Amino acid sequence: MQMRGFVTALAITAFSTAALAQAVPVDGQVTKINEAQGKITLKHGPIKNLDMEGMTMVFVVADPSMLNAVKVGDKVKFEADRVNGRITVTKIEKAT
Repeated sequence: MQMRGFVTALAITAFSTAALAQAVPVDGQVTKINEAQGKITLKHGPIKNLDMEGMTMVFVVADPSMLNAVKVGDKVKFEADRVNGRITVTKIEKAT
């Protein structure tokens, strides 16, 4: 019976840690779009869930159709996370 309680506590801890690491919106600006490769270059602030400082970098996008919603020069809010080992933009929209 004690083992079941331990496993339950372990599962709750793992779930809580995963929830804390969820992507949060980041401010950025589009500097380049490569539709052929499904990539976008963003100048961005810190990405806390990836423990990354602000910089300009190239990201893969989770869905290439997301690139149709923005253009070079746009200020955006986006979310990024590791998907299959690659840092990937999972959500992006023009900033208001």
